[in-house]
Amino acid sequence: MTYLWIFLGGGLGSVARYGVSKVAASYYSGNFPLGTFIANTLACLVLALLVVFVVPKNSESTWLQPLLMVGFCGGFSTFSTFSNETTQLLQSGHMGVALLNVAVSILVGVGLIFWIRSIA
Repeated sequence: MTYLWIFLGGGLGSVARYGVSKVAASYYSGNFPLGTFIANTLACLVLALLVVFVVPKNSESTWLQPLLMVGFCGGFSTFSTFSNETTQLLQSGHMGVALLNVAVSILVGVGLIFWIRSIA
């Protein structure tokens, strides 16, 4: 049953990521991969909130962690797209934007999770 929860959550997360990317692309057309950055940042935020506030209070809900943490957050965030977009930026000569993407993505993602875990 765990695989079913992961499958469902992953599908929902992937659809959510696609939606975020489409909305971001409709408002922003610059070189920075904003849609992926927003999706990854939101996935970090959701994961941190789940780890700190939801999972400890729902230890009997064995479906919650596979559905939301592994499935949804795993499908919503995307390291492969982040890596591909960064590589494309590097190959097209946008070294500064590529480095900014890496630095900001890591700092914001890790920073969000660290901050939320520290306030709990």
